[in-house]
Amino acid sequence: QVQLVESGGGLVQAGGSLRLSCAASGFIFSMKSMDWYRRAPGKQRELVARITGDGSTNYADSVKGRVTITRDNAKNTVYLQMNSLKPEDTAVYYCHVRVLTFGPDYWGQGTQVTVSS
Repeated sequence: QVQLVESGGGLVQAGGSLRLSCAASGFIFSMKSMDWYRRAPGKQRELVARITGDGSTNYADSVKGRVTITRDNAKNTVYLQMNSLKPEDTAVYYCHVRVLTFGPDYWGQGTQVTVSS
């Protein structure tokens, strides 16, 4: 079965950095786009970054220039490097994949990122 396991969250001061990891299993990782979403308290879930199977990326405007999504197909892992963190980046971050064109969606358990001012 599909499994996504995030790690790397934590508490960091504004201006700091974190790297999130998502280890995936249960599907052909190299062929699928992988996403990082986040949900901040009282806000809707937001797509932060996406990386396709061939390595193309796109980012939310709110994180462009500060966040980089990468993947290691040999390790079935996707990463989210976050720099120059701001308090408004505080959220639970989720790894996501849609294995089949019309679903279902698979989510990891989430990892908390807290940025103090």
